[in-house]
Amino acid sequence: MFTPRPRFGDQTPPAIFPPLLGAFGLGLAWRRAGEVFAAPTAVSELILGAVTLLFLFCLVAYGIKVRRRPGVVIEDLRVLPGRAGLAALVLSLYLLAATLVPLARPLAEAVLWAGLALHLGLVALVIRGFLTGPAEQRAVTPVWHLLFVGFIVAPIAALPLGHVGLSTVIFYGAGAAAAVIWTLSLVQLIRRDVPVPLRPLLAIHLAPACLLGTVAMLLDRPGAALVLAGLAGAILAALLVRLAWVIRAGFTPLWGAFTFPLAAFASLMLTLAAAGQGGAFRLVGAVALIGASLAIPAIAAKVMQAWAKGGLGPKTNAARV
Repeated sequence: MFTPRPRFGDQTPPAIFPPLLGAFGLGLAWRRAGEVFAAPTAVSELILGAVTLLFLFCLVAYGIKVRRRPGVVIEDLRVLPGRAGLAALVLSLYLLAATLVPLARPLAEAVLWAGLALHLGLVALVIRGFLTGPAEQRAVTPVWHLLFVGFIVAPIAALPLGHVGLSTVIFYGAGAAAAVIWTLSLVQLIRRDVPVPLRPLLAIHLAPACLLGTVAMLLDRPGAALVLAGLAGAILAALLVRLAWVIRAGFTPLWGAFTFPLAAFASLMLTLAAAGQGGAFRLVGAVALIGASLAIPAIAAKVMQAWAKGGLGPKTNAARV
């Protein structure tokens, strides 16, 4: 019996977006490295240009799926990879805005506000799903950071655009949300083991500390930034010590969760180094940037390859048109 070939976009998996978020972060980290190490600006702009084109292609692919059947968004939000992927899609808009700030400020402003509107809408849909869906959907996971703390990415673009008040409100709100999620997650981790396939998601706990620290530095709060840098260092050290345990399942699409925390850590270290907070940050920032530059493209390439071969959608239970 003849089976029609699926149309492009029919099962575009949200899992393509976490590594793109990490790739955006890597490009912005290289832009920061230009201030610290006088790295050629062409490096960061080439990375950001390539990632922007790939992100727009993926955005169109997911948009085609939503246009054909809008209900796929709700279905994607019912599964963990879908929630993580759609959150990463929205957060990528903030980093796209940050990418555009030096190039086209009006366009950056528009993308920033579009990202905030979509983020609020996404959170509303997730909360609605928590209230009406099965109890297991309400379990605290690291993906909650992307949804509820992820607003902290917005000031990366908002501060250069002059939105200090908005960024300050987001900083304190996101900080409070991160503290709650860290506490609940720690209690959960003490009480029961994390299933092997979900362990890579633990890396997401690193990202809020890094982003809060970066925004604190941009808001001229160096004391808070140093405390958050210490917390980020402790989380990263814990992940590295237990790395074999974290990656026991081998490579899966959830490895996209490693990408944006690595980029965020490198950016925090380089931001502190650029502010003259000590030579140690310069050294750690260089090592972190090299590590991120090796890991993020490799993970992104494997995830995109899985999508191109048609296996990523089924593996991540992505909704189909």
